[in-house]
Amino acid sequence: MAATSEPHGSAFSAAELEFLAEDETIEIVPNLRMDPLNFISGDFGPFRPQIATQVPLWLAVALKKRGKCTIRAPDWMSVDAFPIENLTQVLEAERDSEKFQPLPFHYVEISRLLFDHAREDIPDIYMVRSLIEDIKDVRFHKIGTGLEIISKERTYALRLKNLSAMEANIVRPFVTKALETFYKLSSSEMIQESDHISNRQPQAANRGPRRQLKDR
Repeated sequence: MAATSEPHGSAFSAAELEFLAEDETIEIVPNLRMDPLNFISGDFGPFRPQIATQVPLWLAVALKKRGKCTIRAPDWMSVDAFPIENLTQVLEAERDSEKFQPLPFHYVEISRLLFDHAREDIPDIYMVRSLIEDIKDVRFHKIGTGLEIISKERTYALRLKNLSAMEANIVRPFVTKALETFYKLSSSEMIQESDHISNRQPQAANRGPRRQLKDR
């Protein structure tokens, strides 16, 4: 549910973003034999020992807690995988470019869930955690720099590409409020300018009653 305590507060809490991220699919390796599971969101399985399959993150965590599977970390959570773009390359690109690098929309929530529930399944977990934190810091610095520019310059539209769910959730309240303020200021100035122009329009000179010409 969206938070409604503040008109310009964050749209979602961290727990709500994590709940949404749990619908993302991830690969698991079951250690049991089980028929397909039928849910409103879809059917998953059948499950066979040591045969990888895709399931929602919430189901992967539930099976992991019961010791029924191992979870394979997503490719983007690798430290030095090749040729797949890994976290080390993403961090370098974030530092070298003003643009945001493409990452999964819920990369923060997915990594947090895996750190909490499947840490033994993540190779180089300490390096992975450190790289993700560094990436978050660099991206937050970019966001802060962008917000400073918005606060100093009049802006009527804004396009931020490749923001994650958490980053968009943080920046949305400020940007929305700033754009609303700029729009209101612009509207009032346009009204004042229109009134000023109408007051300056030349008026026809009043030369008194016109004299009627006599016939000769």
